[in-house]
Amino acid sequence: MLSSRMSVLTVSFLAALFLLAPSLYAKTCELALQGSDQMKFDKKELVIPKEFSDVKLVLKHVGKMPKAVMGHNVIIAKTSDISGIAADAMNPKKAKDYIPQNDQRILVHTKLIGGGESDTVTFKKSVLKAGGDYSFFCSFPGHLGMMTGKVVVK
Repeated sequence: MLSSRMSVLTVSFLAALFLLAPSLYAKTCELALQGSDQMKFDKKELVIPKEFSDVKLVLKHVGKMPKAVMGHNVIIAKTSDISGIAADAMNPKKAKDYIPQNDQRILVHTKLIGGGESDTVTFKKSVLKAGGDYSFFCSFPGHLGMMTGKVVVK
């Protein structure tokens, strides 16, 4: 009886350890970015340190204007792909809320938000390679020129 009870406890302990194991070593980097009615992000660079495996990106629109007038999103892509993505974002047949749908060039994106709103996206750091040339930008019409920055992956 004692042996079977020990077996059940041992198996239960190992099962719990197995289920918790990924969270014990998965480290999440939290990045915050704010967009305003002045068509600006509050940062020009987002840095993802080496020791993190996951990234949580929070976009907050600190303005008051609605998304139809001053919407903001964040798209992360290779810097060389930005102009093509931005062009496709203006095509209503390819894009929804100025985000091209099913576009493999887009590595990460938030949804389009208006004043007072926020959106959070969590992704694996492995979608980006250390030392790669990545940028973030807002694809709302006319925002690319002012709302862009670098993503540095260590």
